[in-house]
Amino acid sequence: MAERYKGLIYRISVVILAIFPIIAAPELFVFLGTGDAKAAPEGKAPDFVLKDLQGGKFKLSNYKGKPVLLIFGTTWCPYCRDDIPRLKDIYNGYVKKGLIMANIDIQESRDRVSRFADKYKLPYLVLLDETADVAKSYGVQGVPTMVLIDQKGMVVCRRCPSVEPLLDKMLRE
Repeated sequence: MAERYKGLIYRISVVILAIFPIIAAPELFVFLGTGDAKAAPEGKAPDFVLKDLQGGKFKLSNYKGKPVLLIFGTTWCPYCRDDIPRLKDIYNGYVKKGLIMANIDIQESRDRVSRFADKYKLPYLVLLDETADVAKSYGVQGVPTMVLIDQKGMVVCRRCPSVEPLLDKMLRE
């Protein structure tokens, strides 16, 4: 009889541990849904205005005429952290050629994101999408997600596995 209760208690514990993060911090999971139904896979990039870590404003349409690489991420995402060296290489290789690169942190406090950016010495812009509205407008369903926008303001790719060849072509033309 005691063995039967141990099994039941174990199964209940597993369920509680699986559900606890969602209950304790639901705001971290809101943007991981199906995304905004209006988000088109390609086409004109939705314009947006977000604050950077210094309180300045970044408006996407101000950068028309230049390619823009948006990286949607979070501080708690291990894959986002693993991508940082590659993203720094992309930044170092293309920023002098005209690339605008911005990390868009989703639903986290400025303080937390600022500490993260300082710790990893991020050289590119870091923007705060506190409500996840921009992530939703781009159809972000998980992180990290890269979105490359060309000089005409058109989305070239979402969830780009390799942006370097696309950037080479864009910046050569």
